[in-house]
Amino acid sequence: MEYQYHIFSPYRVCPLGAHVDHQHGLVTGFAIDKGVDLYFDVNDSQKSKVEGQRSWPENHVHLESRTFEGTVDFDIDAPTQVREHHWGDYARGAKYALQKRFELRRGITGVIQGSLPVGGLSSSAAVLIAYVMAFAKANDITLQPFEVVKIASEAEREYIGLNNGLLDQACIALGKKDGLLFLDCDSNDWRIIKRNPEMPEFEIGIFFSGLTRSLVNSDYNLRVYECKTAAWNMLAYMDQPLKTFDKTFLRDIPKATFEKTRIAMPARFARRAEHFYSEYRRVRQGVTAWETGNMKLFGKLSFDSCESSIHNYECGSPELIAIYEIMRRLPGVYGGRFSGAGFKGACIALVDPAYKEEIQKVLTEKYLEQFPEYEKTFQVFWVKPDDGARFVEV
Repeated sequence: MEYQYHIFSPYRVCPLGAHVDHQHGLVTGFAIDKGVDLYFDVNDSQKSKVEGQRSWPENHVHLESRTFEGTVDFDIDAPTQVREHHWGDYARGAKYALQKRFELRRGITGVIQGSLPVGGLSSSAAVLIAYVMAFAKANDITLQPFEVVKIASEAEREYIGLNNGLLDQACIALGKKDGLLFLDCDSNDWRIIKRNPEMPEFEIGIFFSGLTRSLVNSDYNLRVYECKTAAWNMLAYMDQPLKTFDKTFLRDIPKATFEKTRIAMPARFARRAEHFYSEYRRVRQGVTAWETGNMKLFGKLSFDSCESSIHNYECGSPELIAIYEIMRRLPGVYGGRFSGAGFKGACIALVDPAYKEEIQKVLTEKYLEQFPEYEKTFQVFWVKPDDGARFVEV
């Protein structure tokens, strides 16, 4: 079946700026050339009568998936119901966030599919952005790219239940194939830093551990609360006024305050704060490295970010840590880290294309020596930076 519209919403990778967006930190990222495709028609009762086609009511949403089983049906003008813990929740979440701002009258009929396994590339954010753009199109709503970012992020926080920042959605909506996204999650200022002509060629390796994961059911939200608790500790020890938890962020507290108070707080909270402040510094250094074309330094900072994720943020399954330890020693790997939240999922690496085949061969052999149970599910993909979510000519 042919559809009138096609949206491509890319997955994303974040080489620097891990686990800090929810604390209003600094982040970097790429959209990549793999992602989610949503094909759809706008439901229009009058048009369907003229063409004599079987149709859904104008206000209805009917979705099918080439990745997951079952269909999704709901009315776009009805109040959003509670989550059903089903892939259709993302469409309902997009409706929920849009409905807070606009009147929605027309639904869509469509099919959605993903191009890579789920895990570590923010497929959920890619799907949400595709639905937000589709429902806006159906209802003649014009959204600027950063409005799409905020609406999709709100849907994930308030409806799906993941206490994320703006990193994922920003990479997916704003990314450009010839540059690095740099976003300040406090001010929401962002820019695309063009590739320096002196920078060597690179591709992005994505190494799926074979495990899938759900962030809502992982320790992701717990880590967010631990960061906020570290901030509360610092404010309390310095006899500063406390804000409500939802308005408490590590970004608002100077690093000097952390240095004065870290010894007084429980070690786990100090480690979470240490990750935040050190990652802030790494992103600053990384932006300079990118601007000057220094891929060797940029890659090293990405490795350092992963070390901090393991030891300070304490994420990473044994499988992911094994992939990281193998890849960091391979020739041709500039740098890399866990992708996404670092609970199961995947690792990413910035790689010299000349070494791709050898990297894939050696990493696969060494990983499966340790984890032979993933022989059928471990996968390697090679991707490149791409432009952000967009309508594709049908």
